[in-house]
Amino acid sequence: MSWFPGAMSCKSKVAPSVDFDHSCSDSVEYLTLNFGPFETVHRWRRLPPCDEFVGARRSKHTVVAYRDAIYVFGGDNGKNMLNDLLRFDVKDCSWCRAFTTGTPPAPRYHHSAVVYGSSMFVFGGYTGDIYSNSNLKNKNDLFEYKFATGQWTEWKVEGRLVARSAHGATVYNDKLWIFAGYDGNARLNDMWTISLQDREQALWEEIEQSGEIPPSCCNFPVAVCRDKMFVFSGQSGAKITNNLFQFEFKGHIWTRIPTEHLLRGSPPPPQRRYGHTMVAFDRHLYVFGGAADNTLPNELHCYDVDSQTWEVIHPSTDSEMPSGRLFHAAAVIHDAMYIFGGTVDNNVRSGEMYRFQFSCYPKCTLHEDYGKLWENRQFCDVEFILGEREEKVLGHIAIVTARCKWLRKKILQARDRQKQKSKLECNEESEESGSGSQKDSSGKSSRGPPLLEVSIREADAQPFEVLMQFLYTDKIQYPRRGHVQDVLLIMDVYKLALSFKLSRLEQLCVQYIEASVDLQNVLSVCENANKLQLDQLKEHCLNFVVKESHFNQVIMTKEFEHLSTPLIVEIVRRKQQPPPRVYSDQPVDIGTSLVQDMKAYLEGAGHEFCDIILLLDGHPRPAHKAILAARSSYFEAMFRSFMPEDGQVNISIGEMVPSTQAFESMLRYIYYGDVNMPPEDSLYLFAAPYYYGFSNNRLQAYCKQNLEMNVTVENVLQILEAADKTQALDMKKHCLHIIVHQFTKVSKLPNLRSLSQPLLLDIIDSLASHISDKQCTEMSSDI
Repeated sequence: MSWFPGAMSCKSKVAPSVDFDHSCSDSVEYLTLNFGPFETVHRWRRLPPCDEFVGARRSKHTVVAYRDAIYVFGGDNGKNMLNDLLRFDVKDCSWCRAFTTGTPPAPRYHHSAVVYGSSMFVFGGYTGDIYSNSNLKNKNDLFEYKFATGQWTEWKVEGRLVARSAHGATVYNDKLWIFAGYDGNARLNDMWTISLQDREQALWEEIEQSGEIPPSCCNFPVAVCRDKMFVFSGQSGAKITNNLFQFEFKGHIWTRIPTEHLLRGSPPPPQRRYGHTMVAFDRHLYVFGGAADNTLPNELHCYDVDSQTWEVIHPSTDSEMPSGRLFHAAAVIHDAMYIFGGTVDNNVRSGEMYRFQFSCYPKCTLHEDYGKLWENRQFCDVEFILGEREEKVLGHIAIVTARCKWLRKKILQARDRQKQKSKLECNEESEESGSGSQKDSSGKSSRGPPLLEVSIREADAQPFEVLMQFLYTDKIQYPRRGHVQDVLLIMDVYKLALSFKLSRLEQLCVQYIEASVDLQNVLSVCENANKLQLDQLKEHCLNFVVKESHFNQVIMTKEFEHLSTPLIVEIVRRKQQPPPRVYSDQPVDIGTSLVQDMKAYLEGAGHEFCDIILLLDGHPRPAHKAILAARSSYFEAMFRSFMPEDGQVNISIGEMVPSTQAFESMLRYIYYGDVNMPPEDSLYLFAAPYYYGFSNNRLQAYCKQNLEMNVTVENVLQILEAADKTQALDMKKHCLHIIVHQFTKVSKLPNLRSLSQPLLLDIIDSLASHISDKQCTEMSSDI
């Protein structure tokens, strides 16, 4: 059966920077890549520093972005507080003093500045004479600067907002939000807001916060992403941590972002610090600089709001890295972050400006796509029968056998039993040939293939479902932290992880349980760990109980009275004579990831479980229906409605059949999200997201970048062939341009002689157009 993506319902053309619109029907005549200049991703560039004629080097200032300019206000230069306003044009890379009129705010530092509409608002900060140490005080005044006219205006506002400095400020829903800071005597953690729509009606209002409110703190950054405000670290006295908190504007609820799901060995959150910056771009938060335990680090940390994971960004090889600094300021324009000033080594103020190029690639949806396959339970081909109650849980053989060797063995055993049973039934049917079995008019059984039944007596349904969620997504949805029944559930999952030899899941469970143990549940968890013979968790609970600050509170509880005698004895002995601590320098086995397992599965580990044949120009490539359906709406629709009876599917991208190499690159993307490929493959696959209905255009964005960055003399002929075949006219033109200007080198390539006649004629035509009339005259005179 032939199945062409172009025949599938309605999809539209997509540009690399937009999401798919499946609402209309359209045909792609040729590819447009908008080929042109490309800024290297994750590249730091040092821009012209602030000239002393324009303004002083500084720290503790603010920067805001408006249109294509950065505005710098206030700060201190090491001797005096400042209240000048500087402007940096990001297009021209030039500095100037911004035009101002009216009375500006008094010189200050540790204030805040935000942009609303066509104005900048400056609030609070510390004023006075730092040189003579006189008249120093915090402020709670609010000033507006209009970019269009340069007019400074002070807002006279009613309200009891405490004067402060080193606070956090942001704009959301037409309001200015102020959080925490320092009032001259103590750190704060209150929150206030004021509407910026009407100066006459403006009034400060205190917000009643709830949830896990951050401790009182100062010198921290705030950033808004996905309709939430984020706060990271800062100065909070003895309580200083590297916690990340998020605030929901609608419910005024704070939540501490957990780190229990981060595997040991995974990138941890940044060190605790203060005087750093944090900006939001797309779904990411970027943390730079600050003072971290007496050091000035210059790594750039990135937090993914969707996956709740941290990573350290590795800069491009041609980067001009800024040195570590604190009390600098940062802002975002378009797809780049700009960092200015700050205090560097030896308490020196900086006047440097740096630019960092963000990555604009759509996120990898691999884990989400497989997670949806688990949630929807479409195309299930295995049924697990669990525990004494014989509860049933459906799944997909491809995902389960890729992730867990223990379950893979169980499935193979069940499949062998099913084959033997089918063989016996066939023999019985052949013996009763005259009886007439239930078949349809075609002579085939009317029933589809039965679900493979796999019995697992040692597992109950609830913890097994949590384990299955891990197999599909590489993570588990943690229940409420600290609740006894929820912790006991994860302990059951941990027991299964040990039995099924899932090291990665073991680590996730241990980290969650250890983080959840508290004075209220420690004895229940300890008793359950003893019952399940989970020695590592039992040790953690015993050490928790005998801590000096915990022991008296624990033994006075009713739960202690009902504890089993052997455990009570063990606790008392542990308190009297703690065992020596054993330190191990052995690396922790964190197991294999979803990406690693699916890579191995595609490369051969999953061959015996293939259930579909993909035909590329007549050549078969075995694959797995569940994986294809999870990652591609095209395959999902086919298998749901038009499953080919012979189990074979012809592969094309529109009317074009990709090369074998490009097809393998596409399978790597489908199975485990890989986007690394030769540039010529990128041309074949540029339209694949459109035709195959991938969750987003991540593959397309990488294809575009791959082409823009990697066309060389060595591969230009292969890319020319691919561009001609895919009708990527702008790329073909670019390749011909390179060939003409580097023809001396290109003419020596062996591939030139194997090009088709039309392409050779295109090259000759381009060469002829490039040669000037004068050169033609000179050439003819030589003949």
